[in-house]
Order: sequence, then structure tokens, then C-alpha cells
Amino acid sequence: MHNIPNLISVVRLLLVPLTVWLIISGAYGYAFTTFVVAGVSDGIDGYLARRFDWRSRLGSYLDPLADKALLVSVFVTLGFLKLIPAWLVIVVVSRDALIVGAVLLSRLMDHPVHVRPLMVSKVNTVAQIVFLVVVLGTAALGKPLDMAVNWGSIPVALLTALSGAAYLASWLRHMAEQPE
Repeated sequence: MHNIPNLISVVRLLLVPLTVWLIISGAYGYAFTTFVVAGVSDGIDGYLARRFDWRSRLGSYLDPLADKALLVSVFVTLGFLKLIPAWLVIVVVSRDALIVGAVLLSRLMDHPVHVRPLMVSKVNTVAQIVFLVVVLGTAALGKPLDMAVNWGSIPVALLTALSGAAYLASWLRHMAEQPE
């Protein structure tokens, strides 16, 4: 039973290529549905892991991997199709690349950092998910995307940049400390 959250994360990872294919195919209604199912599954696996103490080392890697794979893939796909601005895709992808690069560099330097989600990062993730739900939902309804994209891009970009800056500051403090 304690592996259920990990299984849910694996299913969420498997939904990534399906969601991307649905977007590329123009099946926005189905893409919207798979994206929402993936988002809800993230909440469910987190709840189960905390509620029943089904946390695992594997889950601590799988869950954020599934989240980032889904969000980055959908942002890149929507950007490639010019449904959202390229600059927003660059901001989102750069933040995640910065975090992954910092973690890898700290490990290479034998001073590994333990990344814990910051509150600004949680707010940022919610903002990105809401933005993508609105964009995919608007596309599924066949409505023009201009208003959804215009109203959502700036707050998502600002929160993404703020989250990236917070992680960078935390990482720099960590790297300035002497390893034990």
C-alpha cells in the first residue's frame, strides 16, 4: 500500500507524452482533461504520502520529476505552437534549469544541497498550473487565447522569476557554508 503514491507519480509521468501529443494534435479538450487529471493526481499522491506516512526516497524524486516534466513539457509545447509567448517559456524553463544545475553543481562539489519547496515556489507552481488550465480550457472551448495569455503571462513570469531568485539565494547561502 505504501507504494501507491509512487505509482500515482509514475502514472502522472506517463500522462506527459499523452498530454503533449493531444496538444500537438489540436485535441485541446482531451489535453485539458489529461492535464487536470495529472494535476489532481499530484494532490492525491501528496495527500496519501503525508496522511498515511507513505513517504519514500523514490517518491521524493518521482513526485517533483513528474510535476516538472508535465509543466515544462506543456509550456514548451504551447510555446512551440505559438499559443503562449516564447519569452514566458524561456522564463519557466530557465528557472527549472537553474535549480537542476545548482543541485548538480553542489553534488559535484561534494557539498550537496537538499532542496525543500519554498512557499513562493508552491505559489508559483499553483500559478503555472492555473495558467495552463485556463489556456488549455480556453483553447478547448475554441475561444481566442489573447485575454487568457495576456492576463496570465505577467504574474506567472514574475512568480517564476521570484521563485528562481529565492532558490538561487538559498543555494548561494548553502554553498558559502563550509561542508561538515
